[in-house]
Amino acid sequence: MNTLPDKPALSRVFRMQWEETQNNYVLLYPEGMVKRNGSAAEILKRCDGQRSVPAIVADLEQAFGASGLQGDVDDFLQAAHERGWLA
Repeated sequence: MNTLPDKPALSRVFRMQWEETQNNYVLLYPEGMVKRNGSAAEILKRCDGQRSVPAIVADLEQAFGASGLQGDVDDFLQAAHERGWLA
């Protein structure tokens, strides 16, 4: 298992954007795209290489008036890292 970076960032191979035809956020890469749901997109948008994972969680909890998101965010970020989406 690869270790998640302290301050995750989207890999240079990928670009996330809103795709009107999909009515959803997508991760674009040279060979295609990966459709992302709203929660995944909100997490990935915060992976800018400047914020730590706890800062990402805190920002999400504040933005959505939620608490207890750490486990879900950790799980998603680990899966995203293993898929090569994060650097």
